[in-house]
Amino acid sequence: MASSQSIQKPIQKILDPTKIGTWNIVRRPPIENHSVIQGKPREQNSNAFKDWQAKEGARLRKALNKLTHGKNIFVYNNIRTNQVVYSLTRYLEKNNVLSQLIYHGKKTVPASLRKDMWVPYYSVHFSDSKVGLRAYHLLREFAMQRQLAPPREMITITEEFLERKRPRDPSEAKKFDEKFKPKIGWLMDKKQRARVLMDQKATSVADVAAVLKIQEEEIKSGFADGKRGYLTRTARRRRREAREREREVAEKNAERIAKLEQALSTPEVEVKIQETQGNGEYKVEGDEVKILWADVHDAQYAESWPERVKHGELELTRDHVMPGEKVLGTDVLVNEPFNEKQA
Repeated sequence: MASSQSIQKPIQKILDPTKIGTWNIVRRPPIENHSVIQGKPREQNSNAFKDWQAKEGARLRKALNKLTHGKNIFVYNNIRTNQVVYSLTRYLEKNNVLSQLIYHGKKTVPASLRKDMWVPYYSVHFSDSKVGLRAYHLLREFAMQRQLAPPREMITITEEFLERKRPRDPSEAKKFDEKFKPKIGWLMDKKQRARVLMDQKATSVADVAAVLKIQEEEIKSGFADGKRGYLTRTARRRRREAREREREVAEKNAERIAKLEQALSTPEVEVKIQETQGNGEYKVEGDEVKILWADVHDAQYAESWPERVKHGELELTRDHVMPGEKVLGTDVLVNEPFNEKQA
């Protein structure tokens, strides 16, 4: 008599595409040995094979980023200069960081990216990618405009500025006052001006609050609702061509992600890489915006916050990769003045 055994289905595990971009299997995806590269089979130890594998890793990371592109903005600050950069990925990308740093003089822009100098500052999360991309563009424009055309009061020597710079030693403080007291109201010298303009830690928070207020008016006026005005015949043709190119790219990205899922899966566990409902772990609903802080008290740099903004905390990390949301007994909410909700 044949014994009937029930075949157990593999357990399904869903991975967040924003978190796995730094994994070695993503940066160096598995490629079969003796694969045809540049017209001939290549060994795994050959330079051509390694170069092709690195390029495939970059394409795979782009495909993963497309799944949540625009819904998350990750912000990092430099621990020495307080410079702030914005990213659409959890990890820092060299070209993206260096392109945001404005040259203010000698040694104000590093030659390369030192990840040990950049730490997670805060992250902003949206339910609509169009709204998130619009906020990302505005934040970068505000930061660049402030550094290239700063308001005069920002780079003027004031009594408050001298109080912060005055040495503690009485004799040195006396010499400092004799030198700088007559210069109150003057413009700072090049070195002082560079330090002030590079310090974007407080103004970045104020920019986020201002951008979210601007977007409230844009959303009311129909921004990102998918409706367009009259388009010419040429514009409609270009739109069709752009959609066709996007469809082809999406098919290639889906193929790369499917190969990665197959490489990560086992007979017992079936791995799926996809965006979960409500923007994954961040649980953003409707037009709500969630901001997660490394230090929640940094939110007080802004005068006020829109009512649709919900605040939380980031997990502690020693890495430059942006962590996830810290699980608390209660959420931290903000109304007009910043008031932390007691646990």
